[in-house]
Amino acid sequence: MPWVRWAWLAGPGGAGNFLTAERPSCYAFHMLREIREDIQATLKRDPAARSAAEVVLFYPGFHARLAHRLANALHRRGVPLLPRGIMHVARFLTGIEIHPGATIGPRFFIDHGMGVVIGETSEIGADVTLYQGVTLGGTSTRRVKRHPTLRDGVVVGAGAKIIGAVEIGEDARVGAGSVVVTNVPAKATIVGVPGHIVAYHDESNGVIQRLPDPEWERMNELDRKVQELHDLVHHLEEHAALEHEKQHSR
Repeated sequence: MPWVRWAWLAGPGGAGNFLTAERPSCYAFHMLREIREDIQATLKRDPAARSAAEVVLFYPGFHARLAHRLANALHRRGVPLLPRGIMHVARFLTGIEIHPGATIGPRFFIDHGMGVVIGETSEIGADVTLYQGVTLGGTSTRRVKRHPTLRDGVVVGAGAKIIGAVEIGEDARVGAGSVVVTNVPAKATIVGVPGHIVAYHDESNGVIQRLPDPEWERMNELDRKVQELHDLVHHLEEHAALEHEKQHSR
């Protein structure tokens, strides 16, 4: 029956779970619950979202995730071409490119979305947030695990690039514009090109522990040296001007 076939494809997580004709409703309920959680996650994380209807009608990240659920189910079933076709249309409509093979957890939120790219072997945990322009890219041309793994609660800022089969730990933060090519531990904040850790979130007291930043300190030292040179040149110019006046006053 068609409804049994559809439920088989779109079971929990879009993983192609076996479904008997006696239990179609539980899988449909699970899928609807995940969609409802995605809407709630969007309302919670985006203060610009005013209602569930607005999210459903006008949020490209939500639309891309819906398309990916279907495409991922077909991809796992081994259906050729159609999964890529679905995501190709979704990319045209939303500006978001997600490979059908990517694994995405619940309550996934893409804010704005334009330019987001998620590669085939990417693994994304629960409650992850991506902003516009994020790339989860690969470095290998072999058919192996070559894209990042983002654990639960990760936030990736606008324009950040996470490259290769690296792992971003739970609740880590990747700053906007960063390029990450190494593993990031849980609770860490990473910024820069290449990315380096600048802070940890201490769960024992809720305080963000700032770490020494050699690059920032070096920039501050260079700025101090430039200011000293500027003051020295200014002093020499004043001294030269006084000497010039003395020579003309004689």
